[in-house]
Amino acid sequence: MLERVAVPEDTLAKTLAELRDRSTVSEVVVVSTCLRTELYAVVDRFHEGVEALQEFLAAKAGAPVTALSEHLTVRFDDAVTTHLFEVAAGTRSAVLGETEVLGQVRRALEAAEAERAAGPVLSGLFRRAVAVGRRVRTATAISRGSTSLSHVAVELATAHVGGSLAGRRVLVVGAGDMGEGVVSALFGRVDPGALVVANRTVGRAQAMADRVGGRAVALSAIADTLGEVDLVLVSTRSATPVLDAEALAGPAARRAAEGRPPLVVIDLSVPRNVEPAARAVPGVALFDMDHLAAHAELTVHARRAELDAATAIVAEEVERYRADDRARGAAPVVSALRSKVDDLARSELDRHRARAQGLDAAQWAEVESVVRDALAKLLHHPTVALKEAAGTARGERLVEALRALFDL
Repeated sequence: MLERVAVPEDTLAKTLAELRDRSTVSEVVVVSTCLRTELYAVVDRFHEGVEALQEFLAAKAGAPVTALSEHLTVRFDDAVTTHLFEVAAGTRSAVLGETEVLGQVRRALEAAEAERAAGPVLSGLFRRAVAVGRRVRTATAISRGSTSLSHVAVELATAHVGGSLAGRRVLVVGAGDMGEGVVSALFGRVDPGALVVANRTVGRAQAMADRVGGRAVALSAIADTLGEVDLVLVSTRSATPVLDAEALAGPAARRAAEGRPPLVVIDLSVPRNVEPAARAVPGVALFDMDHLAAHAELTVHARRAELDAATAIVAEEVERYRADDRARGAAPVVSALRSKVDDLARSELDRHRARAQGLDAAQWAEVESVVRDALAKLLHHPTVALKEAAGTARGERLVEALRALFDL
């Protein structure tokens, strides 16, 4: 199900535009990684907004909404803040304290802002989340050791090729962020010249391979390269497999005939980039995200002591965010709204003064008084409603509505 609702980078802009244009959604950010697909939204009406997001996910999965229910979690208000801060801090990751997720959160915001899908609420929330993630990693040792899926993948691979990559030839498929992390994790473990990087853009692959004295090939040349290597690590942005069972069968059979150990293939992608049927190919040892998560669990015991410290920082930052949010609440917005209305009234009265040359000073003063009285009465009810709802979830929604409607 996670594979079916994943949002690849090449469809992210379209996804954000589609969600942004839904009538009940005023802001949205999509965080889609190999471990999660999350929709962060500001909605005008809660239940209708949740239904709209559920319907979007169901349509993407090609399944009824009821089929999503056991996989779906809905959070709102402070629970959203806490969850996002925990995600950014790496406490919600399969690899406790992982470093890659912080960049993923930041890029999710950048993509949403580029599509004008994120507004003042989510932009502020996500920027604070990134800051919280950095603070947790600076103030605790939660990120000590192997704290990225890339490093865990290399450790898992090493364990399955005899405990060392020395003398092994390695193929890395994909030159994106994850592929770059894999190449960095391989540095010093692989003999110079023993690394091949495959990518659609060969120039980017070559730049990565150069770091460890390797070489680059086009993605279309994978089949010819499989027979040369002992280990394949796959991570591309493709929504469909780039390696199938048929492509692996020939090289695996030749290895078996030569008495060599199985070809180890590790798929770090969601959706999967290696056809699951490849697991049944003799001479192929295929590992995916489930295996990576299980292996990561074995490596985090030394960092679990830091989890309490990280959790305490998150709780402190959530309360600080709430306090800051309240400070940005009713009073400043009421003041800004009144100032904007006063400025508008002044400029319009000045603009029409020249047309009212027949009015004497007393008559013009009466006109000004009527205009200002009318505007004051117009603002009275919104002002009272904001002050009465201050500090509540409803008050926050009213504040953000006024900010959006009046560009405050």
